[in-house]
Order: sequence, then structure tokens, then C-alpha cells
Amino acid sequence: MGIRDIIEEKKEWRAHMARVKALPPDYQIVYKEIQKYYFKVGPVGLADGTLLSGIREFFEEGAASGKGAIELIGSDVAAFCDDLIKDSRTYAEVYQESVSEEAGKGKK
Repeated sequence: MGIRDIIEEKKEWRAHMARVKALPPDYQIVYKEIQKYYFKVGPVGLADGTLLSGIREFFEEGAASGKGAIELIGSDVAAFCDDLIKDSRTYAEVYQESVSEEAGKGKK
């Protein structure tokens, strides 16, 4: 990844966050909680940016239709997040697999 790629990604991230900040306050709060949750859980697909931008677009549509954030996703933010990534691998799983492989090599 070159410096131009890094600069472009940073521009895209700033544009993304500007759109998040344009959402109603309840959506901003829920989005930040979702973001924090995903940064802790670490779904492997998070790096490509489609997960969070998809959520932002979903929130933009919900706000445009006059719905509140909790009305849109439900009261359990973690359950909403887990449902979106239920078929995705996480970095924790990748790490655990690598540790298990290393432990298996040590026994041979």
C-alpha cells in the first residue's frame, strides 16, 4: 500500500464520518456504539469499509423515513451487530487458529 492509497483511504474515511455526523443524534450515538463494538470484536471484513458504510447508508435511509435508530435496529445493539457478522470470521478466531496450529506443531 502506497502513500497515495493511504491518503485516499483517509479522505474516504473523513467523508464517511462527515455523513455519520450529519445523522440525527440518536443515530450518531448508536453508530458510535456499533463502531466501538466492531473494533473490539474485529470482523475480518471490517477493513474493506463496506460493513460500516452499509450501516451508515441503512441509517441514512431510516432517518429519511422518520424512524428512530432504536426503532430501526432494536434495543439490543450487540445482537444487531452479531447478526450482521454471524457468518464472518473475526480476528480473534484467526488468532486462536494460529495459536492452536502452533501448539499442534510443538507436540510433534
